[in-house]
Amino acid sequence: MDYVIEMEKIRKEFPGIVANDDISINLKKGEVLALLGENGAGKSTLMSILFGLYRPDSGNIKVNGELVSIQNPNQAGELGIGMVHQHFKLVHNFTITENIILGREPKGFKIDLSDARKKIIELSEKYNLNVDPDEKIENVSVGMQQRVEILKMLYRDANILIFDEPTAVLTPQEIVELMKIMKNLIAEGKSIILITHKLKEIKQVADRCTVIRRGKVIDTVDVKNSSLAEMAEKMVGREVSFTVNKEKADPKNEILEVKNLNVINSRKVLAVKDFSFSVKAGEIVGLAGVDGNGQTELIEAITGLTKIESGEILLNGNNINHLSIKERINAGISHIPEDRHKHGLVLDYSLEENMVLEQIDNEKYSQNGFLKKDAIRSHAESVIKDFDVRSGRGPITIVRSMSGGNQQKAIVGREIFQNPDLLIAVQPTRGLDVGSIEYIHKRLIEQRDSGKAVLLVSLELDEVLDLSDRIVVINNGEFVGEVLASETNENEVGLMMAGVQKGENS
Repeated sequence: MDYVIEMEKIRKEFPGIVANDDISINLKKGEVLALLGENGAGKSTLMSILFGLYRPDSGNIKVNGELVSIQNPNQAGELGIGMVHQHFKLVHNFTITENIILGREPKGFKIDLSDARKKIIELSEKYNLNVDPDEKIENVSVGMQQRVEILKMLYRDANILIFDEPTAVLTPQEIVELMKIMKNLIAEGKSIILITHKLKEIKQVADRCTVIRRGKVIDTVDVKNSSLAEMAEKMVGREVSFTVNKEKADPKNEILEVKNLNVINSRKVLAVKDFSFSVKAGEIVGLAGVDGNGQTELIEAITGLTKIESGEILLNGNNINHLSIKERINAGISHIPEDRHKHGLVLDYSLEENMVLEQIDNEKYSQNGFLKKDAIRSHAESVIKDFDVRSGRGPITIVRSMSGGNQQKAIVGREIFQNPDLLIAVQPTRGLDVGSIEYIHKRLIEQRDSGKAVLLVSLELDEVLDLSDRIVVINNGEFVGEVLASETNENEVGLMMAGVQKGENS
């Protein structure tokens, strides 16, 4: 059997954790090999070794049958290996062309971009990527940024492409497009390693799947002969339920009331238009909408991140329009943000420091300007234990070094531990494996059952349908309608998300 990649007995340790414990994997030419594992299982570390970002402590790598020592990403590139990272490595105020040639600029006193631009257009057309080479990165969507990363690999003639959690930040429509792009790449003779924990995607595009659990290879299976449940069980080491079990809701008083809200976005356009809805104690209200239809601005207005143009926001009957973010937190709002790096964490702080960010002035954690280190550590240890946050050095781990999924679990844990009246959960399971998703869903339902109000915003329509009691639909910043989750389906909500009023004929 001809393998383009063979990784044999790869071992990598970090302080306090064995990330890769004698892992062996291989990739055939022209196949998609999925690497499936829980958050922090060691998938990204293994691929960072293959791409030259880390050096293994022991083990061998063969590329096209030849034993190699990959010291850095440039060397990986020369061997035909390219990688699209989970968090993109792009310069935002550069054009797409400038980003693609970065590190491979033509020699000479003056950089002539015309040849590069021509090659980029050819590659874009060949692989159906639809990229404008002159557009700046700061002006394009996340999905388009990912296409730029793919083009960067193709521009460097990579034949072995590594995708690290490629759909974690994409909309459902962009995911469909990415799957098509992957199939085009394979048809052109490329080979792909796909790091993911989304089982449906593995079923769609992968040929084989290697399952990694806590740094060890558990099994490699043929995808077409394996069920989702079998792969999930291998990944987490126990049976996983794909259904959400919950009793009928018993809503009480209104916790959040939004009345005729208008919000202007950063482009000075009205993003939320005369929007009204409410969330009661003891219910989960799902906000459904295609990405970019005003959900972000609506949530930022409620949490205080954005000023409102007009309208009213009431929390427990009190107008909170003029309260600061901190005052809203103190009044009983917790917020799991959409962007965990921008609004959720300070990446260069430790895990324990991040767990008390919003409560640092609480006398439990500080007195007369001095931090109570023992209390902070004890609180962080509770969150870590309760939410199975895996990190090399426990509470003192620098958050930047943790996997995306474990960062997410830490944020969810911190916000739930604040015991809020209103929990706003935006994409709460983004980047999480099935075991963690199951657990987070259970905790959100617990919040509801203990009489709290939960506002869920998710681009995963099945998540909105599974968890919500009521679903409010937003389209182009406007209220389209409201349905009971038990009396609707994906098709009806999908039509409403497209702007079709309930009961209208499309």
